[in-house]
Amino acid sequence: MKFRSFVISLGMLGLLLQAGLAAQENSQPRYRVVELKALGGTYSQSFSLTSTGVISGQASLAGGNWHAILWNGSSQTDLGTLGGLNSSVFGAPNAFGQVVGAAETSDPDPNGEDFCGFYASGAPLSGTTCRGFLWHAGSMTQLPTLGGYNGAANGINSQGVVAGNAETATPDLTCPPFNPSQGQYQVLEDKPVVWENGHIHELPTYVGDPDGFAIAINDHGQVAGASGVCSAFNAIDGFYISPVHALLWDHGRTINLGSLGGAFGNQAHGMNNRGQVVGASDLAGDSVFYGFVWSERTGMQAIPPVLGDAYSAALGISDLGVVTGVSIDSTFTNLHAFVVVNGVTTDLNTLIPRNSPLQLLTACGINSRGEITGLAVEKSTGQYRGYLAIPIRQQ
Repeated sequence: MKFRSFVISLGMLGLLLQAGLAAQENSQPRYRVVELKALGGTYSQSFSLTSTGVISGQASLAGGNWHAILWNGSSQTDLGTLGGLNSSVFGAPNAFGQVVGAAETSDPDPNGEDFCGFYASGAPLSGTTCRGFLWHAGSMTQLPTLGGYNGAANGINSQGVVAGNAETATPDLTCPPFNPSQGQYQVLEDKPVVWENGHIHELPTYVGDPDGFAIAINDHGQVAGASGVCSAFNAIDGFYISPVHALLWDHGRTINLGSLGGAFGNQAHGMNNRGQVVGASDLAGDSVFYGFVWSERTGMQAIPPVLGDAYSAALGISDLGVVTGVSIDSTFTNLHAFVVVNGVTTDLNTLIPRNSPLQLLTACGINSRGEITGLAVEKSTGQYRGYLAIPIRQQ
């Protein structure tokens, strides 16, 4: 699996507002920003949020391990693990309070994989398997695989159908030689799947692709993700999969979303209930990637980075079509969370108080109230924090 968000640097890298909040066309709201605390440690990362403001993600403990967490106002809920060191939640809880993610178990991984990428992203190395889970009312249930040792759950819809990825028992012949020093841990094929009523169902990959992942599912049962080949851990997409084809699974149809001109690097990151999909795609030459928004009517449309940056990736989209994501400079060291309203891409940092203690790096999720969540860095300490950006309503 490896983290369902845009992962950059020290760990993971990994707005916004309903269109009706803008007083005039293309006017942008401003935001106040709330920092999301860790679980005694120095790191937190938020990925998704509900329409009522419940936020999901991961946070470090005092000992350095990472646990899945829900933030709800001033309260925090540590979801624990499946007996291992680390866990994370990627998608938002559904209306019934069910939430899914990935957690390490206490069972040793006979292949020595870092399947969920916790170690590659900065958490302690466990040496145990990692499994998808469904959490509800304080109880974490492990989800089955396709015969392999590992899996991950990435999203759940209002019907309780879960999207994710799981290993088979088949060795992946496209993987580079096993070499942890080079970030290569993957051994087995990894397939896109859905779980329904506890039963696992494999989704087809694009023809010829041995690996894939399902990363988002909407309330109509449409699923978005990608397929490709095995690779060393990639800090950009956060997988041991090199995505080649961005895909939409729509009730028996497997739709290739196309590309922005490149042959590789095409993947979906999120979708809404209107069937719009967002993600990232290589441009011609495969040296630069841009974010995209796709619909069946328009096809894939590019979302360029903010002025001065070289790369972008779209990470979230509301049902109103407002897109959030990350813009990156040519050195890959400076990141800017962005929002796209009425076709205009704006650095979210220009819409918060100038004296904010946080620099907003990614905008991963947006809810129906226009609230945004993602990854920030504390300017004074350099520590990474999840955040909630709340629109300030215009009078």
